[in-house]
Amino acid sequence: MLTKHLLTLLLTATTLGFTSVSHAQSNAAIDEIAGYLDFSEYGGGVIFAEQIPREAYKDITIIDARDPAQFAQGHIPGAVNIEWRQVLNERDQIPKDKMVLIYCNTGSLSAQGGLALRVAGWDNVRILQGGFEEWKKKGGFDANTRAPAPAKH
Repeated sequence: MLTKHLLTLLLTATTLGFTSVSHAQSNAAIDEIAGYLDFSEYGGGVIFAEQIPREAYKDITIIDARDPAQFAQGHIPGAVNIEWRQVLNERDQIPKDKMVLIYCNTGSLSAQGGLALRVAGWDNVRILQGGFEEWKKKGGFDANTRAPAPAKH
């Protein structure tokens, strides 16, 4: 499995546009991610707000992957704030034995954090499709009961 150092280095370099990752390190990281993607089921890391029954939230670890200022302005009740770039550094706080829901404003940054966790062995991580904004728009905790039909992807 991809080491924390190598994954962090690759994700940081890729995200920030740096090219200081050695060719060998880059190829090793790419091979690990490609291997993960080969065995990942379509949509397996994504979940829609309407797929989560209200009563299920009590059993989910919720990670708000936005910056602390955005978190302070509003978040899903019960969420912990771990900025998306810090998920691997804070991985000791993240359980592997129950569902972990990660979100940002729209889903793009949390998808990066979620991918990092999934590649690092957290197969219980789900990225909230559409992020916090869509969660609110769909009814928050009540999105499941407000949905006209069961959500599918």
